[in-house]
Amino acid sequence: MTIGPGVTGLLGPNGAGKSTLLHMMAGFLAPSNGTATLDGRRIWHNHEIYRQIGLVPEKEAVYGFLTGWQFVLSSARLHGLPSPADAARRALDLVEMTDASGRRIETYSKGMRQRVKVAAALVHDPQVLLLDEPFNGMDPRQRLHLMDLVRRMGEEGRTILFSSHILEEVERVAHHIEVLVAGRHAASGDYREIRRRMADRPHLFRVRSSDDRRLAAALIGDPSSSAVSLTEQGVEVQVTDYARFTALLPRMARDLAVHLWQVSPTDEDLESVFSYLISGSSR
Repeated sequence: MTIGPGVTGLLGPNGAGKSTLLHMMAGFLAPSNGTATLDGRRIWHNHEIYRQIGLVPEKEAVYGFLTGWQFVLSSARLHGLPSPADAARRALDLVEMTDASGRRIETYSKGMRQRVKVAAALVHDPQVLLLDEPFNGMDPRQRLHLMDLVRRMGEEGRTILFSSHILEEVERVAHHIEVLVAGRHAASGDYREIRRRMADRPHLFRVRSSDDRRLAAALIGDPSSSAVSLTEQGVEVQVTDYARFTALLPRMARDLAVHLWQVSPTDEDLESVFSYLISGSSR
């Protein structure tokens, strides 16, 4: 598995090993097999690399008696930053926690505690950010703000890997996904491309046109599809030869003088891809 600049989503069912992988990448766990490296350098027992990595663990690794300001400031001091107070102020401002920074963490909501953990992970301006379920407990406005921040940092060239069990979060934030199933690396890449590489599963397309019945009759006779049905929403096609179907359909519509209004895959969303990968691993 190779993680590059930008935002990558880490998916997997409970117990798949997502948190274990993130902790290995952060240098807190030794790999039982293989190696974890950053720019070619081993991470385990390499303290210098820690300056380039920020980790937001899923568990509440905070001291409730500290204020948010004290917690983030202590992280800045532990990193030996030349101006820890300025760094703490910038990090708290990034996650919109400046106004609440004087309160003790034990008085924070779950979403606020999550944001102060993100601030502590960002305080030393790391190039690699590892986030374990970062949006947990946040209200909708806080989630949108943190999503925007993660996207923006990815666009600026940081390498960001975040795990989530909410597929909509991954779909909205990540440009790339990595999938773990039962401790194994199951898939990697853009989820649409992953879906198209699943040759053992027919693709499901919905087509709306000026003459659905005529188009359906023509598609039935072509080997690119295994099933064609007429519905109130249009023609539904189970496609077994993706490349042939996508090249054939516009030519067929032109020859039949049929206008295509909509051609959309119905199972190329992240939820379908994830379900296929999980069910495939259990067979």
